[in-house]
Amino acid sequence: MQLLDWIILSATLLFIVAYGAIKTKGSKNVNEYILGNNETPWWTVGLSVMATQASAITFLSTPGQAYHDGMGFVQFYFGLPLAMVVICITFIPIYHKLKVYTAYEYLEQRFDVKTRSLAALIFLVQRGLGTGFTIYAPAIILSSLLGWNLNLMNVVIGVMIIIYTMSGGTKAVNVTHKQQMFVIFTGMIIAFFIILDLLPEELDFNNALHIAGANEKLNILDFSFDPEKRYTIWSGIAGGFFLALAYFGTDQSQVQRYLSGKSVRESQMGLIMNGFLKVPMQFFILLIGVMVFVFFQFHSAPLHFNPNNTKLIENSAYKSKYNNLEKQLDAVAGEKKEISMLYVDQLSKDFDNKELHNKMIALNSREKDLRDQAKELIHQIDKKAETNDKDYVFLYFILNFLPKGLIGLLLAVIISAAMSSSASGLNALASTTTIDIYKRHVKGDKTDKHFVNSTRLFTLIWGVIAILFACMGSLFDNLIQMVNIIGSIFYGTVLGIFLVAFYIKFIKAEAIFWSAVVTQTIVLIIYKLDILSYLWLNVIGASLTIVIALLLQLLIGTKNDPESSYIE
Repeated sequence: MQLLDWIILSATLLFIVAYGAIKTKGSKNVNEYILGNNETPWWTVGLSVMATQASAITFLSTPGQAYHDGMGFVQFYFGLPLAMVVICITFIPIYHKLKVYTAYEYLEQRFDVKTRSLAALIFLVQRGLGTGFTIYAPAIILSSLLGWNLNLMNVVIGVMIIIYTMSGGTKAVNVTHKQQMFVIFTGMIIAFFIILDLLPEELDFNNALHIAGANEKLNILDFSFDPEKRYTIWSGIAGGFFLALAYFGTDQSQVQRYLSGKSVRESQMGLIMNGFLKVPMQFFILLIGVMVFVFFQFHSAPLHFNPNNTKLIENSAYKSKYNNLEKQLDAVAGEKKEISMLYVDQLSKDFDNKELHNKMIALNSREKDLRDQAKELIHQIDKKAETNDKDYVFLYFILNFLPKGLIGLLLAVIISAAMSSSASGLNALASTTTIDIYKRHVKGDKTDKHFVNSTRLFTLIWGVIAILFACMGSLFDNLIQMVNIIGSIFYGTVLGIFLVAFYIKFIKAEAIFWSAVVTQTIVLIIYKLDILSYLWLNVIGASLTIVIALLLQLLIGTKNDPESSYIE
């Protein structure tokens, strides 16, 4: 980090916080603070929806995911565009017609207060955890690679988010999302072209893709029916569809983004924009990771990317064994560079040399084996150490190979992304706590000003809770998978409640409430047993909620279940 990097990083983040706080301060009523007076244009809705989902985890973990496993992760998003269509047709018109502040308000009108409270509480638990992780993810990696204090990083990022989210509510979140998405897109595009520029002069983009393909990094589609495979076309379309439908249709952090739209049409256009752009955006971020892999065919990479684990090695009895592995990796790296250059020369002559092709694959396989041996040594030192270093790959490349100034810009991208998703989370947590819990149960007549101040107070409280979650967090596998796992555990049940509410009108409150309780218990047990990919938990949760509710309704009957106040 040079002076120029510090200037760019500090100026970018301070501008976003100050702009968001100053531009939107002084909300006078609940509608203005929670829904931004319904003045948000469609393109801002679209950017805000994208910014809410695109956390720092997206830009840290996704390139590392592609570096290790290739482009197959993009299948996870194949169900998203279809989910956007369903939400636009069904969810948005009903939410707008009933003029709700939160998605869970609708459930009381359709069912009863306990079903509304259950769905709101499930949201508060999973989003509270998720918001803590979106702060923790960049903090732990930046602190590891830059030597910054982890808890201080958590507090700094959390406080910046709290300042402008408390000040302006939804309008502040939407306004800052535009700046954050500009920083994010600019930084990632520049990073992509810098990586291409750092490749050997003889290697054009097409040949770089050829090298990636030869090492099976461009295998995008997997039609396997193996339930143990995490990412396939089937889990992406089915599981991804249900997860996207639940996240964008029932998670208040997303619902609040498009409820602030000027009209039903503006909200729908914002979501359709997200449906068109999300898959290409994820494809591009994964492609950056693949290009980093190609880059390291011609440059030496560390045996292990997580510096916390390498410090463990330095102070252990396994240091000599680890150093021996590093020497072997250096030899492999030298040979790999030589073979890769010869392969590029053959490609420039439109000739795919199978012998060189096979040698390159064998060397990368040998490198993977050395890395696995290093992970085993780390595991022997500390059984609890997380040996998966995917989340450190891209940031290692940024810090070691990008020119001055761009390091500050890319770190601003990562922290901006953390702020964008975390701000939406805090905004939604505070709104849900105020509208669905506090306002629903508080006694006496209260003014609009009271509830605005209450929402500000809950923003502060949830901000502190999120920071505490971040400070107590521990790295688990790949961060982007971790966040999706948390969502998958809870989203299916809530989605099932909403699907019953929208489409199966004869099911009443008692049946859906107990169905949700039973289903959530079953999903937690299935996850604990680890018998299926987490993506299927959304399908199972939603399906079980519907089926059990149907059975319970048939058993209960409708005689003792009074009609709800649901408005058609």
